Amino acid sequence: MNRRRLLAALALGEALMVAACGGVSPSGSSPAGQPSVPVGSLPPTSPASPTSRSSTAAPVGRPGFSFTTAMIPMRDGARLETVILAPRGATKPLPMLLQRTPYGIPDASVNLGAHPSLAPLLADGYIFVFQNIRGRFRSEGTLVMMRPPRDGKDPRAIDETTDASDTIAWLLQNVAGHNGRVGMWGTSYDAWTATMALLDPHPALAAVIEAASPADQFLGDDFHHNGAFRLAYGFEYVAFLETEKTSNSRFPFDRGDIYDFFLDLGPLSNADRRHFHGKSPTWSDFVAHPDRDAFWERQSFVAHLRKTRVPTLNVAGFWDPENFYGPQKIYEIFEKDDAEGLNHLVLGPWNHGGWHGGTGRKLGPIDFGSDTAVHYREAIEAPFLRLHLHGGDESPGPMPEAQVFQTGVNRWRTFARWPPVEGVSKRRLYLREGRALSFESPTATGADAAEVYVSDPANPVPFYQRPIRPLLQAGQWADWLVQDQRFVDHRPDVLSFSTPPLDADVAIAGDILAELYASTSGTDSDWIVKLIDVHPEGLAPVPPKPGAPPAEVAPDLRGYQLMVASEVLRGRFRESFSRPSAIPANRVVKYTIDLHASAHVFRKGHRILVQIQSTWFPLIDRNPQRYVGSIFQATEADFIKATQRIARSREAPSALVLPVLTR
Repeated sequence: MNRRRLLAALALGEALMVAACGGVSPSGSSPAGQPSVPVGSLPPTSPASPTSRSSTAAPVGRPGFSFTTAMIPMRDGARLETVILAPRGATKPLPMLLQRTPYGIPDASVNLGAHPSLAPLLADGYIFVFQNIRGRFRSEGTLVMMRPPRDGKDPRAIDETTDASDTIAWLLQNVAGHNGRVGMWGTSYDAWTATMALLDPHPALAAVIEAASPADQFLGDDFHHNGAFRLAYGFEYVAFLETEKTSNSRFPFDRGDIYDFFLDLGPLSNADRRHFHGKSPTWSDFVAHPDRDAFWERQSFVAHLRKTRVPTLNVAGFWDPENFYGPQKIYEIFEKDDAEGLNHLVLGPWNHGGWHGGTGRKLGPIDFGSDTAVHYREAIEAPFLRLHLHGGDESPGPMPEAQVFQTGVNRWRTFARWPPVEGVSKRRLYLREGRALSFESPTATGADAAEVYVSDPANPVPFYQRPIRPLLQAGQWADWLVQDQRFVDHRPDVLSFSTPPLDADVAIAGDILAELYASTSGTDSDWIVKLIDVHPEGLAPVPPKPGAPPAEVAPDLRGYQLMVASEVLRGRFRESFSRPSAIPANRVVKYTIDLHASAHVFRKGHRILVQIQSTWFPLIDRNPQRYVGSIFQATEADFIKATQRIARSREAPSALVLPVLTR
């Protein structure tokens, strides 16, 4: 794929991950400010001028689009670079679809018809509008990553909400052939700008699709999970978006394995001294705000979203390595006051942007039995936009509340509410002696009813089978959440607990919690819990006929360990994310860890496996395991080995709480 088409694909919400060798695999543009692939600078589209102009290039798209560029003025005088693609020969007024992005917008060479993911929308007819946010490429002003909402008392203040509103107002006045309705859509950061528009929506904003928008960057999205810093992602993100204004930059790693690079980096305090030199505002913010203080609270949607007045579709992928938390949290917030039924949710078997990348039939070696992404685009996305932006005789009728793909049995289901309550039983799956799992509570008592391992920050558990390539430059990041977990199953610092082969299906739908009773010889610790579906052993798959294409060769999934859910909790935040505290050494403490939602069926003959560990590197930075005021300021001497004990007694019954479907 050439560079221009890739840029256009990212700006259009295409979910593409370009491997370092030049191959292409599904993924998508990343949330909080960085696509899953650094793609270089955008070719210029037009001179920076306050007025729009039509391109003299040949018609683009199918059936053909006029191409217009504009520098749209905002209320404070800053002008934002914008591209407008209007279908030629439209026979009726059309709605506009607006996407606001930091990644770069398409140039006149873009061919909308070359993107199969857009086919249902092209058939319905839209005027497509793409805009660079402030401080990116030719857009004026200063880039503020995840710019927090403005102070409502200051009429001169700006944010992404006012920029969206000002843009829509300008489009209504200056674009011919529209029907007065505007939709906003996007993946990741583009979804975040669309959600920001909902804080004070322009009256013409009639529909929003936020797919994988971040909602809280300290609790569950790009940069932190439950206070644990996402090192490799955060580091590459800073380099990607804040090195140059007019380009997307790849960090020049000098190692073939970033595990070695980040281990050699040592304490986080070395990152700015060696690489960023005080020139990357986002990294400086990471260092200045190690806890969930007012800085992170201002960025969180929890503090600002109340009720949507605009029909909203929230889209998430079960194996999204960047923003699975965000869209579910946004849906949850809106659902508290949605008597009008404007708020909807879609959960599918995708990675980041997988709903727009390819067919969605497979992720890694896992085959979902149907083209799930095509189904989303044709049966969910297009009808939703058609209903709210076209309306009239073209309306497909109301949408279900929640449309969820049930993995394991590979089928779409609809729910009247999410997570479901009726027909669900909360059942505890307990850690037992002999590294077993059972729905029967433990009978052993005393301190010896525990499993023990030593966590060593100098030899952390890798999150991916090595060598680990740069996340935003290689294909591993796209599907790491479905990789076979056997590569760490026998490490002495990874505990594995398993059921016997199941004698009946176990179906779950809803939120999964881990209740972990644990002690550490240190005074800080990370706790990582993974829920895994283990495929049965057996005979090898039937070999394909000689000369059969690779697509027909069935992967060998015998014994495959597929992660269904996983999460990390930084122990210092066990009581408060804003007021961390040391863990009392060698004392059993209860930790409750939200593993988020799933809709999965563990099939008869499969086993349920739970893995517990304390490092996940370099996905998560190394916890020194000695409590310090800020891990960003820790020194080499602060890093110590720690003996970890996971209790499985009657008094301290560690377990996973599963939402088991009873009907």
